[in-house]
Amino acid sequence: MILLTACGAQPAPQFFGANRFDVVRDGRSYTVYQKGDAVEVIRLGHARRGQHQTIRATMIGLIPEVTGCTVIATSLQGDSGEMRGRLRCPKPVPQRPLPP
Repeated sequence: MILLTACGAQPAPQFFGANRFDVVRDGRSYTVYQKGDAVEVIRLGHARRGQHQTIRATMIGLIPEVTGCTVIATSLQGDSGEMRGRLRCPKPVPQRPLPP
């Protein structure tokens, strides 16, 4: 007997150890992985014919919302199920030591 279990969204190997964000938008679940200046977005669940263009737009919109970075549109690859791309992130502001 084979036992199958649902384990949710699994990142591509290059995203192992990445920051993970689970988001629900318009009743649909997505997982966003960010590792450095790379991002992967995975849609969970079934999408019917005619929904894919809207889902893809939602996935692209989630990237800056959850990462705080700008997606480089020309780097995006994939479809409404899974897409990857590159990010342009603001440089962190150096922290000054607190006075004693």
